[in-house]
Amino acid sequence: LVVFLNAHGQKMPSWTGGHCPWFTRAEFQRDADSPRMKELRTILAGSVGLQARFAGQRLEQSLDKMLRSAPALEQQKIRTNFNRVAAEPMGLYALMDYVNFKGEGTSPTERYNGKGWGLLQVLEHMKTSGPALPAFADAAAAVLTERVQNSPTARHEAQWLPGWKSRVATYAQ
Repeated sequence: LVVFLNAHGQKMPSWTGGHCPWFTRAEFQRDADSPRMKELRTILAGSVGLQARFAGQRLEQSLDKMLRSAPALEQQKIRTNFNRVAAEPMGLYALMDYVNFKGEGTSPTERYNGKGWGLLQVLEHMKTSGPALPAFADAAAAVLTERVQNSPTARHEAQWLPGWKSRVATYAQ
């Protein structure tokens, strides 16, 4: 996002380049009222349109990326489910939000015990009949539940699951 914003005329502070400036959630929270966090909030509030373009661009690129990494026998189902969701009035929101929320599901870092939790896995898990958005929301909740079940205990991811489920439930509303 930082590279995209810079490339589209939004000047970004040097501390936003490279790796994430916060290594832990606690560090991020401690920095909540710092000058650099206030600067970041101002930049983000003033660049909502560019952020939406970035999210849309990422979604556009995601289908081909997912299809390249999916087994040949699953590719048609993935494409069909993607297109079913995208054709719904709030479908692009659901796809865009999920891919920017949990990723495409193509990276080895998006897996626990070999099971991914990205958009690819949601589209694979979706029912192929019935209304698309409820099927997408149900599949997303199931994939995220599986993520928590497979996550290392020390990560305490179960604490996030109710919020994640609440978020993906909005896709069907």
